[in-house]
Amino acid sequence: MNNVLVYCELSEQNRIADISLELCTKGRQLATQLQGRLQAVVLGHKVEGLEKQLYLYGVDEVFMADDERLAPYRTLPHFELLSAVIKEQHPDIVLFGATSVGRDMSPRIASYLRCGLTADCTTLEIGSHTDAKTKQTYENILLQMRPAFGGNIVATIVSPETRPQMATVREGVMKKEVLDATYKGSLTRIATDGRLDKADKAVRIISREIKEQSINIKPASIIVAGGYGMGSKENFQLLHQLADAIGGEVGATRAAIDAGFTESERQIGQTGVTVRPKLYIACGISGAIQHTAGMEESGKIISINTDPNAPINSIADITIVGDAVAIVPQLIACYNNNLK
Repeated sequence: MNNVLVYCELSEQNRIADISLELCTKGRQLATQLQGRLQAVVLGHKVEGLEKQLYLYGVDEVFMADDERLAPYRTLPHFELLSAVIKEQHPDIVLFGATSVGRDMSPRIASYLRCGLTADCTTLEIGSHTDAKTKQTYENILLQMRPAFGGNIVATIVSPETRPQMATVREGVMKKEVLDATYKGSLTRIATDGRLDKADKAVRIISREIKEQSINIKPASIIVAGGYGMGSKENFQLLHQLADAIGGEVGATRAAIDAGFTESERQIGQTGVTVRPKLYIACGISGAIQHTAGMEESGKIISINTDPNAPINSIADITIVGDAVAIVPQLIACYNNNLK
């Protein structure tokens, strides 16, 4: 069957995680191209009503299990139910978030079903593939694209001969968009009685310690990002001052973080977070693909760089040629003067 199935994760607040909604948005597009249905699996406790949120994103059918043994997440109870749904429904594509949960569950499913799995995808498309040896052409298969060799190339991976085609997708690389506020799918409840007995006994959670995330730049509408070109941790404080003045957050390249200029939670790029702010100010950033892959879809990009030929300038809407250490204080002063 040409259906696409999304495994939905739940947040600590018992809501559908953003990564799962992003996958539903993409899954809807893929299912439409394949002329199939979009399905979603929700496993947890006190999840009644969450299916209504998924309908908004174009989900045709939600498979839901509500059992106290399913929350918080443990591998075996979730595996027991999810694998059964996949075997019963025979979806063509199964998508997971590239999170700690997705990276735990997806390889178990792939191994159990003897099918392929591509990790940390950044792009998913439906297309054709011709085998270089056999010359056989496969139509309407999932093209799974992900960075390789340190982000220097983008590899396209296919699994034409096994089903389902499975992939984990990095958070933030897919857009989260409501399809239709009136869209209505169907709900299928998964029975848990007798099915979780063995799985429930393997691991028990005695206690949980949860630390709130102190830095989260992903939802920021304005980001002031700095690279190694800022020169020092002290100079990086100028970016915090600018961000405070204009109501934004501070981001950074991997090189800046490796140099100790700021916290690792602020890293943007292939090995950091992917962001889509309305305004992105890149200060002292050369624009290597490892970084631009995480911010190139920003609404407006301003580049401040001493090198007029820096790669970042090719995707910038506005380029300021100069030293960011000298220019950023001028931007702060100008902004503050305009507020008076």
